[in-house]
Amino acid sequence: MLTEDKQSNSYTYQSGFGNHFSSEALDGALPVGQNTPQICPYGLYAEQLSGTAFTVGRSGNQRTWFYRIRPSVMHLPFEPYTKNSHIIGTFDSQTTDPTPTQNRWMPFSIPEDSDFVDGLRTVSGAGDPTVKNGIAIHVYTASQSMDRRAFTSSDGDMLIVPQQGRLDITTEFGPIMVAPNEIAVIQRGMRFSVALPDGPSRGFVLEVYDGHFELPDLGPIGANGLANPRDFQTPTAQFENTTDGWTIISKSQGTLFAAKQGHSPFDVVAWHGNYAPFRYNLANFNVINSVSFDHIDPSIFTVLTCKSAHPGTAVADFVIFPPRFEVQMDTFRPPYFHRNCMSEFVGLLFGNYEAKQGKFLPGSCSIHSTMTPHGPDAATVQSATTRELRPGRIADNSQTFMFETMFQLRATKWAAKHSHRDSDYYKVWQDIPVTFDPDQKPRTNTRHPGNEHWP
Repeated sequence: MLTEDKQSNSYTYQSGFGNHFSSEALDGALPVGQNTPQICPYGLYAEQLSGTAFTVGRSGNQRTWFYRIRPSVMHLPFEPYTKNSHIIGTFDSQTTDPTPTQNRWMPFSIPEDSDFVDGLRTVSGAGDPTVKNGIAIHVYTASQSMDRRAFTSSDGDMLIVPQQGRLDITTEFGPIMVAPNEIAVIQRGMRFSVALPDGPSRGFVLEVYDGHFELPDLGPIGANGLANPRDFQTPTAQFENTTDGWTIISKSQGTLFAAKQGHSPFDVVAWHGNYAPFRYNLANFNVINSVSFDHIDPSIFTVLTCKSAHPGTAVADFVIFPPRFEVQMDTFRPPYFHRNCMSEFVGLLFGNYEAKQGKFLPGSCSIHSTMTPHGPDAATVQSATTRELRPGRIADNSQTFMFETMFQLRATKWAAKHSHRDSDYYKVWQDIPVTFDPDQKPRTNTRHPGNEHWP
């Protein structure tokens, strides 16, 4: 049984991605041979949580069966939750300030009296959750643990990226501990509560309205590389049997609602299925990159993807730029200048981002929407074009991530007018030197056979 003071063995996990798991906190709590017996073991109630329609093909069907002390329907009616008015679901001219200009924000301040829910702010997004089309990008800034409060989103799956402080997440499936440089994915409809074992915490959330996160196809890479399925971890069943008052806060159609109930929502004694939350340590990512010349496109750094109906195009990709070796010959090594048919939201978790110097601090983030030009700043260009190219390490003790999407991102009015928005962001490119010389003799191809060796 899960208690307020968790034991060190509370955090146990099952390994694998997309598996059909079974977990029980009491021996024999899972029914044998069927899902809904007339009387479940221990007098529990069977309740199904569906992540896909019943009729989705077997390979894509996702659902879990809970065996719980009380069915989750035992709550009072939901009422509007007015304490947090900064959650946006539909991204239109009434809620956003669209612009093709590059946007950047310094790290958002952490208030003194907010938990995960009250400190959640929508920064950007596109689409409408009522038609299950689009995404939302949020930042959370929390200084307090959630006290007998649980949160759930009916709008989409939430990929949580801590930047400061660990998150102790209690879910209906069991507890998850997630630290900076780790992620947690909690899917649509799952209830969870967030405690802060390290005090004030900050991070980012990517919410997808359509589909679910999955591992990207590897294609010519072969069977191995990038994020390996064995490194994903799903919690094991633990339960609370209490009769104290709880509040369930539901994000539905981009709006928050709250309902009271007289028991803990985390009273699941056993469960089985393949619709379950999970965590992943980004340090386990197996980097694939060029070992000769030029760049492999940043899609090679994709950890998870949520596919769209258009093959090869994503509702959202979660991409990282982790520590790795840099060895390309005769190559401009930082990220190249780019105008993208996709939109990019970039954040720095810790350390330094290889394409930006100076003000892009840990906790900072930026938006480069569809076809907005972007690339390394002037200082990075100067260094990259003048230094001697030798093999070496890059991005040690740092982690940068990107949410990339086929949708055009629109900053919310809250984010667009926020005091931490960097109004001088455009200046980082203004001093890029013009080195064009029409009289300059073309260079010899330094990659000609016989010249590829390192000096």
